[in-house]
Amino acid sequence: MKDIKTADLDWIIQETKSTLQKLGSDKNLQGMQRFGIQTTTAFGTGMSPVRDLAKTLKQSQASHRHELALGLWKENIHELRILAAWIDDPKAVTEAQMEAWVKDFNSWDLCDQVCMRLFCLSPLAEGKIQEWAFRGAEFEKRAAFALIAAMAVHRKKEPDALFLSFLPLIEQAAEDNRNFVWKAVNWALRQIGKRNSILLEPAWILALELAQSPHKAARKVGKDAVREFEKKFGS
Repeated sequence: MKDIKTADLDWIIQETKSTLQKLGSDKNLQGMQRFGIQTTTAFGTGMSPVRDLAKTLKQSQASHRHELALGLWKENIHELRILAAWIDDPKAVTEAQMEAWVKDFNSWDLCDQVCMRLFCLSPLAEGKIQEWAFRGAEFEKRAAFALIAAMAVHRKKEPDALFLSFLPLIEQAAEDNRNFVWKAVNWALRQIGKRNSILLEPAWILALELAQSPHKAARKVGKDAVREFEKKFGS
């Protein structure tokens, strides 16, 4: 892969696109569909080649990875957008970019990959959680709770108070019965509880309360979290 200083950015993007397209297959597309992944703009490339390309591009285009990520995203190809999230520089991410990308989310895996690999590492993440948790669009709202879950895992130095502040958001969103929302809400609650012993107690208490909710989605969120906490930490 040539360095961006000696090759046009568009050339790199098109070479990357061609590489991933050649590695795609109908079998992989069918597998993605079985897992509820949107494949309208997908090549059916496995994640291993995407991961390998991400490593190569982050090294060879280190000083231009943000511009490259933006260009890859504009191609509107599922695998290229996941690749964009894997190579982008979290410190270079802007609020305008986050808002544009979140509106492009059309599949749970794209939402989760962008949130886990990129957005959760941005200093803008906390503010976006507070905004997106009240959005109406399914994947925009999911993004808020995917971010919480990802931050609970990857932001090791954040104070417990930050995650305690997310519990009311989890409680209010738990009643959303849309599949891709309540599952992300559940994910966020479980990750907060598993972060440390201090956060486990309030997360477990909320899970128990939700498990008794009259709302079906909230009960599922609560019961699933309770099961995981009991399995991991004992009843």
